[in-house]
Parts: sequence; C-alpha cells; structure tokens
Amino acid sequence: MNKAQYHNQLFFRTGQYFLLPNEIFSLGLSAGEIAVYAYLMRCENRKTHRCWPSFNTIGKAVGKSRASVMKYVHTLEDKELIKTMPTSVLSRDGKSRNGTLLYQILPISFAMWRQYQEQLQRTPAYGTIKEQISQQHAAQDKIRKKTAARL
Repeated sequence: MNKAQYHNQLFFRTGQYFLLPNEIFSLGLSAGEIAVYAYLMRCENRKTHRCWPSFNTIGKAVGKSRASVMKYVHTLEDKELIKTMPTSVLSRDGKSRNGTLLYQILPISFAMWRQYQEQLQRTPAYGTIKEQISQQHAAQDKIRKKTAARL
C-alpha cells in the first residue's frame, strides 16, 4: 500500500469528510451560496441534520463578510435548502439574549421540487394548460349540476 492509499483509507475511516448532493449545482446558486451551504453541511449533526454556527464563524470559514453570510443564509432559506430557528441564551445576570441561529438542513428534494414548480410556471404553455384544465372542470361541474337537478 502506497502513502496516498494509506492516507485515503485513514481519511475515510475517521469520517473527516462530508457529502454534498450533486443536485446543488443545478439549482442556480451563486458561489457564495454554495460555500455557505457546504459549510453548513460540514457542520451538521448527521442524525438531526442541525447545526448552529454563528454568522461570523461561517464568514471566516468561507471568506465572506457577516453581511454577505446573512444574505446567503436568507436566500438558502428562500430556496428551501435550509430552515433557520432563533435560539436564546441566558447571560450571567439571568437575562435572556439572542443566540446564534439553529440551522436545519432540509432534504434536497424540497429545493428541487420548488425549482421545478418555478420552471413550470415560467413555461408559456403552462398558462394555456391550466386554463384548459379549468375549463374542463367547469364543464364537468355543469354536467354534475344538470344531473343532480334531474334527480
């Protein structure tokens, strides 16, 4: 076994890696959004899919400012890749203060479904199909009402 094979075997046995879904690259994310998402994936608890790094910690890790990280987190949440929940901490004097956000990494299928729906709605034929279905439902309702009136 050469040195590279030994290193790879040691690396994968110790769990010093994380997986990033391939679909992440088809969602139209910016480089900053991908970097923040990847860092959150790196930090997440594999059982609960949650993590709680601060904006500053994320920023240092991905080389972005706190404000940029906040913007990226907001867009990731809008694209249904993550969900954020506020936390609070008690200070020494007993006062409750805002803590870091708790991040829930959502299944990639949520974001993919959202993207498919947006693409479908942007398709010119979608409006026509939707109108045709509405017309068919209206015609079926008329037939049901006529049938009910006869009985």
